[in-house]
Amino acid sequence: MRLVSHLVRGAARPGVLVPAPDGDRVLDLGPALPGRSVLDVLADPAVRAAAQAALDAARPADLLDRAAVRLLPPVHPGTVYAVGHNYVGHLGRDADPAQRPAHPNVFVKTPNTLGGPDDPVVLPPAAHEVDYEGEIAVVLARRAHRVPLDEAEACIGGLTLYDDVSARDWQRRTSQWALGKCADGFGPLGPAVVTTDEALPLAGRELTVERDGVVTARASTDDMVFSPAFLVHHLSQLLTLEPGDVIATGTPAKLPEAADAHRPLRHGDTVTVRVTGLGALTTTFVDPPASPGARTADEPTPTRTTTGGLP
Repeated sequence: MRLVSHLVRGAARPGVLVPAPDGDRVLDLGPALPGRSVLDVLADPAVRAAAQAALDAARPADLLDRAAVRLLPPVHPGTVYAVGHNYVGHLGRDADPAQRPAHPNVFVKTPNTLGGPDDPVVLPPAAHEVDYEGEIAVVLARRAHRVPLDEAEACIGGLTLYDDVSARDWQRRTSQWALGKCADGFGPLGPAVVTTDEALPLAGRELTVERDGVVTARASTDDMVFSPAFLVHHLSQLLTLEPGDVIATGTPAKLPEAADAHRPLRHGDTVTVRVTGLGALTTTFVDPPASPGARTADEPTPTRTTTGGLP
């Protein structure tokens, strides 16, 4: 199933995203699962069975037009753990594939960064080098504490898509990346959590990132250095992962031509993260409403910036 959270009369309800040739549909699971959430479906076998039964019994008239539905983040993680340099070649365009990092490079995104698939990302007036990164995100369905590697996959409820938005100018100001990574809304998540029966194994899938319709990054999941299961295992050796927590598994390097032509994100730009079997997440970037502190056209903004290998 492709589980979504959507807004109905001011409240979040679980649903199922149903792909269709003429446009995706959404089945509202609220009537079948009153008071339940996407996380409940992922974590509780009985709730998941009820969701599957509702999907199996659904008629075309029960499905809502995707365009008429406001999607929210599918889960609300207590913590987003993000991984840098997790694809072969991300440390350098000509990096030797044999020279892989020995350990995952992990950082944390704070709760204020969370955004839904229908939410625009507002460009902070103080940040002039905002960049994007398309990633696959792991959603935990079970608590994980010192989990052996061969048991780690069982803690995963599903996979979704993530855009690790970064303010490179702020990221470079200190040895810690927090300010550059943790502006409000800098973590669009969704649109759907694809359950593990469809999402795993992850091998052989293509991840592409598009900016305004132009592919700027492309890689196979076979180039991922640390697998989702390994990341769950590794993190759980020191901290307890809770149901609903998210692990963003990293982005591949931009294609050479895209890196050469790169410029900071501007008002109206769109970024689409697309992965075989997991769907697509499209985010629009916008300037804030005009105010005394907002960026103006007179302020200098770099027209071309390189990321210097930053994740």
